[in-house]
Amino acid sequence: MLHRIVVFGFIFLLASASGAVAQDRQTENVILITLDGLRWQEVFSGADSALVRDERFVDQPDVLVEQFWASDAKTRRRMLMPFFWDEMALKGQLYGNRRLDNRVDVANSHRFSYPGYNEILTGREDDRIDSNAKRPNPNVTVLEYVNEQDAFAGRVAAFGSWDVFPYIINEARSGIPVNAGFESATGDDLTAREHFLNELQVQIPSPWGPVRLDAFTHHFAKEHLKKHHPRLLYIAYGETDDFAHDGKYDSYLESAHRTDAFIRDLWEWVQSNEPYRDRTTFVITTDHGRGALDAWTDHGSSVDGSAAIWFAVIGPDTPAGGEIEGGEVRFQNQIAATVARFLGLDYAAERDVRPAVSEMFDF
Repeated sequence: MLHRIVVFGFIFLLASASGAVAQDRQTENVILITLDGLRWQEVFSGADSALVRDERFVDQPDVLVEQFWASDAKTRRRMLMPFFWDEMALKGQLYGNRRLDNRVDVANSHRFSYPGYNEILTGREDDRIDSNAKRPNPNVTVLEYVNEQDAFAGRVAAFGSWDVFPYIINEARSGIPVNAGFESATGDDLTAREHFLNELQVQIPSPWGPVRLDAFTHHFAKEHLKKHHPRLLYIAYGETDDFAHDGKYDSYLESAHRTDAFIRDLWEWVQSNEPYRDRTTFVITTDHGRGALDAWTDHGSSVDGSAAIWFAVIGPDTPAGGEIEGGEVRFQNQIAATVARFLGLDYAAERDVRPAVSEMFDF
């Protein structure tokens, strides 16, 4: 009898310990955000001294200098991305400042968008994905994996400015609702703002054909957040890459600044509303790096710098670390497992991919 009591007590203690570990995790929701092709140089140092006055890339250098230039890099980066440096650097973590010997690298060899988004969302590089063509992704993304779990079914969604995202996420197979390109909000319960956005976006042409402006992506995503309360939301902003390819450094910086404000808007909303307040983690990154000097407009396997990217994270389970210095190289393909771990899921083990970035967690 005593033996059985001891065994039962031991099992009870194990169960209690397991429950305590589960209770330590505070994150219940994740918002994954990407800024297409935003260089680590601007994130960590602000406006580039080699480009900010270059009339080949800037229409009004004096205006851009007044808006974003200071001699001190820390001042410049805060001018460009105040939410990152006033909030995330104080309460979260930022990875990828190579000047501090902290590296985040793309693992795929192509170093452009579809292969990069596949790597972010699936946790592995795939050489079959070698173009930006609208081909359904054969790989299961972390969005699809999370949506397959009972606790998250129907609580996953994605919004993007680029019209290839329904294929990257494989909307047809995964069942994940994806609003991208010039798609309208749908459903029988559209808000007044969604009706207005549907009407407005077809009246404002984009410089890039089927790639819409990020303001529409942002506000469609925010309306979905307010109305449907997803547990995992992916938002893919795209203007930084498009303006860079156009060689418009002024518009590239202005877009980065505007997207920083979009992220602040989302963070302030979740911190002011249940069920998100103090239960939501933001994971932010980019799909590829870019070249330097005249090559800043480009990226790809032949452009130096295209593999250099960055991460940022803020949430209730992440120790405040600011800029991370030194340490081992982190990789783009760690994002999928990181997102899942914040939700209490072991994607790395189940999908046999590179593990989460362990320093981002205090549980």
